[in-house]
Amino acid sequence: MATNSLHYSIHHHSLLKRHHIPSETPPPTSLFLKPSTPTLTLSHHTLSTNSHITFFSLSQTTPSSSSSTSQTSPSFDLLRHHLSSQNFQLADEETRRLLIVLAGEAALKRGYVFFSEVQFISGSDLLTIDTLWREHSGNKFGYSVQKKILEKANGDFTKFFIKVGWMKKLDTEVEQYNYRSFPSEFIWELNEDTPEGHLPLTNALRGTQLLNNVLSHPAFVDTDKERDGKDDAENKDNGALAGSKDNSSSSKTLSQRVFKPDYSF
Repeated sequence: MATNSLHYSIHHHSLLKRHHIPSETPPPTSLFLKPSTPTLTLSHHTLSTNSHITFFSLSQTTPSSSSSTSQTSPSFDLLRHHLSSQNFQLADEETRRLLIVLAGEAALKRGYVFFSEVQFISGSDLLTIDTLWREHSGNKFGYSVQKKILEKANGDFTKFFIKVGWMKKLDTEVEQYNYRSFPSEFIWELNEDTPEGHLPLTNALRGTQLLNNVLSHPAFVDTDKERDGKDDAENKDNGALAGSKDNSSSSKTLSQRVFKPDYSF
C-alpha cells in the first residue's frame, strides 16, 4: 500500500507540474509576468520504531502573495525617460507596449490589444501613463486630453481625427482630408503648431472601438472635472467642434470628404 501511495503521489504531481509549464517561451522582457514555480518538499513518516512501513508525501509550496504582487504592475521608468527627454516617438512606442502588457497574457501572446480587453487594464496604471504624458507636454498630450476633445466633437471621430492632427487637409479644389502616413507624417515635436491631443497614438486599423474604450475607461471619469474651469472658457467658442444644429448638417458632408481609413499605428 505504501508503494502504491508513493507511486500515485509522484505520478499525480508530474501531471500537475506539466500542466503549469507555459506552452510558449516568454518574450525576452523584464516586464513579462513569469508564472510562479512551485516548491516541492519530500517528507517521510514512520508509524513506530518497530514498524518497517514508511509513508512518503509530496507537498507543494506556493510563493507568498507579496512576491507575486510586486510584479503585477510594469515599470514606467522607460516611458518617463523618453518623455523627459522629449523623445515622443519612442514614448509613443513604449506606451503601446505598456498597454499590451497591462491588457494581459492573451494580448502579450497576440501582440496587440482587443478593445474588449481594455476593461482589464488597471485604472491606476492607465492614469500613470496619462499623467506622465500631460506632465511632460504641458497638458497638451495624453488620453484625458484626447477624451475631452472627443467629447467636444460629440463623439464624431472624423472631427476628432482632424482636430488632433491625425488627418491632413489635401491640396485640392474641393475640401478633402486623408489620414497621415505612419510614422513619417506624424508630429513628434512639441511646439506651438503641434495639435492638442496629437499623442499618444492608438491603433485604429481595426476600427475606433479600441480608442473609444481607452478614452471611456473609468479611470478618466473625474479627470475632466479637475480642468473644467480652465479649459471651458478657452474652448467655448471653438466652432470647429461645436455641436450646434448649424454644424450637424455639415457633419455628413465632412464624412463624405474623408477617404477610407488606412492607418496602422
